[in-house]
Amino acid sequence: MRKFFYIILASLAVAAVSCKPKTATPRPTIPLVEQIARDTSGLAARVAAAGHRGAEGGIAVIGQSGDAASLSRLFYNADILDNIDGRPVRDSLPDFAGERLDVILDEVSGDYSHYYPSQTDSLRESAVSCAMHAWNAPILAKALVYASPLQSEYGLFDVDTLQALTGGASRVFSPVGSSIAQAAAHGAKNIGVWASREIREAQVYEHAFLASGVEGSLVSITPVQALDVRTSFRNFLRQYRESGKTLDALVLSSYHVDPRPIRSEVALIRRAATDEDMAFSALLPRGFQIITPGEAVMADVYSWLRKENLFTHRIARPQLNYYQTVENPAGGTALEPLDISFVRNTYVQEFD
Repeated sequence: MRKFFYIILASLAVAAVSCKPKTATPRPTIPLVEQIARDTSGLAARVAAAGHRGAEGGIAVIGQSGDAASLSRLFYNADILDNIDGRPVRDSLPDFAGERLDVILDEVSGDYSHYYPSQTDSLRESAVSCAMHAWNAPILAKALVYASPLQSEYGLFDVDTLQALTGGASRVFSPVGSSIAQAAAHGAKNIGVWASREIREAQVYEHAFLASGVEGSLVSITPVQALDVRTSFRNFLRQYRESGKTLDALVLSSYHVDPRPIRSEVALIRRAATDEDMAFSALLPRGFQIITPGEAVMADVYSWLRKENLFTHRIARPQLNYYQTVENPAGGTALEPLDISFVRNTYVQEFD
């Protein structure tokens, strides 16, 4: 079983913000974006063509290897919605039937936490570089899904800026924004986020909350010294009580935290067998929900494809292709195809 290293090593931290709509402060883009936008050799034209190819484009899943591989498997196996009318019921047909899932494992950049806080421009450059690969053959992506919270925090601004400068129209998604939006759509006002130290310190979810324009409060917590998910959840609640608020929704920032033991623990807490359980139960209103990053972003991508009529409408299993970034001797990075069995054995940790 995968160890929750971010739980064991991170120090205790609680950060709370009261959120109201604000206008984002403009910031300069990185030089790489300006270079591509001014390019006359075909790079700018590649961006300009992005998102204009209709349904046949791929869905690119991008990020550090563990995150991108895990998220891609969730997309591949998803059967949460009815493919005829979009209702939240299983229909024994993959939600992304017939779609091409092109997964870019950013091996050159490696672990994104190494770039925080002093080298975040490298994260921005990796986000743009991976987008350029996704907009090239054979992927020709109609949608980009950035799997890793740190890369989305520091890189999506530049990807959006590049498309705005060149006329590209590929849709860009992040589990961070999707999770906050899903919680707000269900009426959550007080949202807790179970996050690693780096994500908490970078205020990734705090910034997403502000950008959403939703009024409410957000508390980001890193449980410490936990041996299992149930104990971690109780540690989370002990820390969350310091906010003095009820907990409407819990957002999990990692694909490797299994929500099932948490749901089971909530049911146990509801029985109020101990004084602590009674206190925890008072924190959790009846509408309390657990939001996982994979399901949140999949719902957003599915909804967008449906609204824009961009499904391929082929009755077939999704096509899953893996690539990794490698150093290009001529400079920058290149893409190298990977065998699916290698990726599954190396990166994907599926729950029992």
